[in-house]
Amino acid sequence: MDRLLELLANGKFLEATIQTLVYVVFAMGIGGVLGLVIGVLLTVTRQGGLLAQRSVFWVLNLLVNFFRPIPFVILIAALQPVARAVVGTGIGDRALIFVLSFAATFGIARLVEQNLLTVPPGVIEAARAMGASPFRIIRTVLIPEGLGPLVLGYTFAFIAVVDMTAMAGVIGGGGLGNLALQYGYRQFNPWVTWAAVLVIVILVQLVQLLGNIFARRQLRR
Repeated sequence: MDRLLELLANGKFLEATIQTLVYVVFAMGIGGVLGLVIGVLLTVTRQGGLLAQRSVFWVLNLLVNFFRPIPFVILIAALQPVARAVVGTGIGDRALIFVLSFAATFGIARLVEQNLLTVPPGVIEAARAMGASPFRIIRTVLIPEGLGPLVLGYTFAFIAVVDMTAMAGVIGGGGLGNLALQYGYRQFNPWVTWAAVLVIVILVQLVQLLGNIFARRQLRR
């Protein structure tokens, strides 16, 4: 308990919480946009899609299927040379954000594809019959119609990224997960571990609540 109070007093607990939020915000910002693009392309280039292109769909589907199942701790090690080339370092916060964004991109891409496939084909066909271009259908029909499920998908992705930040310490990162391991688990101090767990649970619950509320509003439209 004394160790927990010390971490709270010297600001390390607050610093770790802010680090976790920064990691997740950057990863969701970068991975969320790239994942949306890839997910939309997977949806529209598949057989029978708006822009059916078998070769494009096959390549994108292969990439998503290849990278998505790799455990995050292995992905950190595998992408170290790439991180050095892209962000200039293979360790620390920048490298961690790069790997988080990479993992989020392919996870979100599959979520986007699955959610957009729930949009009724009749709505898209009606837009095509009215002469709307494929890009306009994507922008004004496909994405808006699938917005409710997309919000839930992104909420799930946010929680998954929070989970992945626990591995930050592997490459010299920080955050609540690293704090729980370094000052809690390794020093046999359950107070620190459970305090970090509590903060993470509260964060996840707030995000899930907001996601559910926003998705419900979109589904009622």
